[in-house]
Amino acid sequence: MKSDLQIARAANPLPIAQIAEKLGVDPQSLELYGNYKAKLPLNLIDLDKVRQNKLILVSAISPTPAGEGKSTVSIGLTQGLNRLGKQACVVLREPSLGPVFGIKGGATGGGYSQVIPMEDINLHFTGDFAAIEKAHNLLAALIDNNIQSKNRSLNLDSRTVTWKRVMDMNDRALRHTIVGLGGTVFGVPRETGFDITAASEVMAILCLSEDLADLKRRLGNIFIGFTHDKQPVYAKDLKAQGAMTALMKDAIKPNLVQTLEGNPAIIHGGPFANIAQGTNSVIATRMGLSLADYVVTEAGFGFDLGAEKFFDIKCQSAGLSPCLVVLVATVRALKYHGGNGLKDLQSPNPKAVMSGLDNLEKHLENIAHFNVRPIVAINAFTSDSEEEHQVILDRCAELDVKCVVADIWGQGGAGGEALAQAVVDMSTEACDSFTPIYQWTTPITEKIKAVASKIYGAKAIDYSPKAKKDLRIIQQLGLDDLPVCIAKTQKSLSDNPKLLGRPKDFVVTVREIEIAAGAGFLIPITGDIMRMPGLPAVPASENIDIDENGTISGLF
Repeated sequence: MKSDLQIARAANPLPIAQIAEKLGVDPQSLELYGNYKAKLPLNLIDLDKVRQNKLILVSAISPTPAGEGKSTVSIGLTQGLNRLGKQACVVLREPSLGPVFGIKGGATGGGYSQVIPMEDINLHFTGDFAAIEKAHNLLAALIDNNIQSKNRSLNLDSRTVTWKRVMDMNDRALRHTIVGLGGTVFGVPRETGFDITAASEVMAILCLSEDLADLKRRLGNIFIGFTHDKQPVYAKDLKAQGAMTALMKDAIKPNLVQTLEGNPAIIHGGPFANIAQGTNSVIATRMGLSLADYVVTEAGFGFDLGAEKFFDIKCQSAGLSPCLVVLVATVRALKYHGGNGLKDLQSPNPKAVMSGLDNLEKHLENIAHFNVRPIVAINAFTSDSEEEHQVILDRCAELDVKCVVADIWGQGGAGGEALAQAVVDMSTEACDSFTPIYQWTTPITEKIKAVASKIYGAKAIDYSPKAKKDLRIIQQLGLDDLPVCIAKTQKSLSDNPKLLGRPKDFVVTVREIEIAAGAGFLIPITGDIMRMPGLPAVPASENIDIDENGTISGLF
């Protein structure tokens, strides 16, 4: 069996100019990064077409170590739509180097449903992450410089500063650091640390900005901390937003690449889904909808995380109305939620699949909360049995939910045609029924309750003393009309990663609430959220190599 890299390398990619022409884009307007990558200018966005064309969201049941394959399904579905003669484009997030070198390896789809050039996309791509990292760390440097300054000091209380530095790598040794040691010329000592670049508020800001001016405004609104006399300090008080925006003048433009079958793919941004909104940029989504009749996009982790934030934050912010949700499930994941151990997932076990269906059913209920129609896509694996597939098909039929088996890993677009046809059939109806589960003007605790009770299934929410204090500060700052971007484990519908399937009668504990005023949301923190992952005992980087001819190996 060929690896993903071998399959990708055997492809004959089209020049990126030809991909642009499929979208009706003049190749002369592209900003080329070699023969197979380009940036798209923002003047191609047409808001009238954005409202007319069809947006398809791909989400999934609660993630498991076995993987679900949302990106692979998104790409395979797009290829299937194009095979049916539809003008379709997939819009995805950019991979982070942390997972690439850590546990997951490459993140550009799999099998015969991939975006290429795989090596470039998984590594430095067009430099967007580097620009975000530099802009973030410029603000960090300006903060410490102002604390040190005697003549231009804002009187910033360093104890209130939570802005860390970032790097796009998994490095647990940098989670907690002390800066400013060595004497007075080295700065003022204080505790801080590093997050991974995907967890940066600058990343979240990029992905919610509408244009360069909006990006600059949002960067200026980043909340830094308080002065010693309790006055709020923002990035604009340090005059940081201009230089930060200058560093990101190219990063704001979406990237055009292609699928293995030569279909257009737009890739842009990559925020975490458990600490941020977990979807590609508003600009990229609008770009896709301006250029293609069907746009397929995905949201990180399960529906309770990325998709909820996609609907309640991104769609409300950008005025998007998704046509339907493709909910990805795998036999392996359902068996895991049904009590099967990881070592036993390859063996047929229809009973375990049946037990795991509670998790699928809860996510289907969650989709209904937003008044959007679902299609269940069974992402097929070679270890699946027909009996296991039938268990899922039968239950979906009982629920009156369309369900399709998609062999998109093994067959690419051909394996996604049935799913594509189901999407076309369902999207012939009006796509304006989307309803958020809360309004932004609702009180903060009511917004948190709406998500925790309706989407997670919690019976109650408990607030720590720190969270209650944060609520008072947020109200004093006049930021209580911002949406909530709840930070929660992706492994469970609850805030306890050990509770698999469909947990009930649990209490969600909000430990604290962070302010992301630049991004335009509040972050209630539940459980232990890791913003700087560590490398595993055997990192994926050990398998990555390059020969004397520049040929890379080991990206999966």
